[in-house]
Amino acid sequence: MRVLMAGSSGFLGRRLRDRLRADGCEVVRLVRRGAQAPDEVEWRPDAGLLNPTVVATAGAVINLAGTPLATQIGPLRLPVRRWSDEYRREFRTSRVDSTGTLARAIAAAERKPSVFLAASGVGWYGDTGDTEVDEEAPAGDGFLADTCRVWEAASLPAEEAGVRVVRLRTGFPLHRDGGLLGPQLLPFRLGVGGRLGSGRQWMPWMSMADWLDAVVFLLRRDDLAGPVNLVGPQPVTNAEFTRVLSRELRRPAMFPIPGVLARALMGEIGRDSLTSKRVVPGVLTRAGFPFSHPDLPSAMRAALRD
Repeated sequence: MRVLMAGSSGFLGRRLRDRLRADGCEVVRLVRRGAQAPDEVEWRPDAGLLNPTVVATAGAVINLAGTPLATQIGPLRLPVRRWSDEYRREFRTSRVDSTGTLARAIAAAERKPSVFLAASGVGWYGDTGDTEVDEEAPAGDGFLADTCRVWEAASLPAEEAGVRVVRLRTGFPLHRDGGLLGPQLLPFRLGVGGRLGSGRQWMPWMSMADWLDAVVFLLRRDDLAGPVNLVGPQPVTNAEFTRVLSRELRRPAMFPIPGVLARALMGEIGRDSLTSKRVVPGVLTRAGFPFSHPDLPSAMRAALRD
């Protein structure tokens, strides 16, 4: 299968690109600079520019593009980012523009791909407290929920053109090199790690292997469409997440980070990590997706090993 992919150089995109190629797919990368390799095509999502003839050659389109939620800096790899109004606009428009540009190009293509996998996030649900939610739950409140709402709406032109659209509501894929887990490893290994805030907030984690398997699963299952939660089947509280990480690293976790400090140090990702999201993978579970790491300890071991 020929796959047209945006966001192939990011934390998730690099791994998905390699996985698809290992599975025998031809991956064509959308880049914002001039194309420099046979597998690259230039596009301008900020201006809504992508030639529909490029889309017409693809069997599937995947969008993972967007300005990062945070940038890791310094020896502790803290995901620090000052969330100014300007950066919030950039964060939102980078996602909406890329999704909308692809969706419109798909709708205009003479030969349409069979599926459009469009990134979204569990931020859609806002703060769910202790309430368990699946894909049928409405959007919540707050900046990330509002962003997810317009982000997902941008894919409608492709759906209205008859293309199967899957909206990937990704949680926290676990890998030692980034995401939510990466920045926490050094403090924990130094023995100064701890829970965030009260620790009572629920965290929708997923192993990286299961995230990759789930995307491939959704790419091939032509009976699945709409929002899909890419999270593990057993959400845990931040306190439990901290205990598991501490146990796997064989280090104490005696230094909880107050909520106000987490927000100050980590910006929006710190604020988001204090928000409770008890999200479950309803669609994947009903579809019989085989989780390789259905519980956090096995997922954590895989994340620290890979």
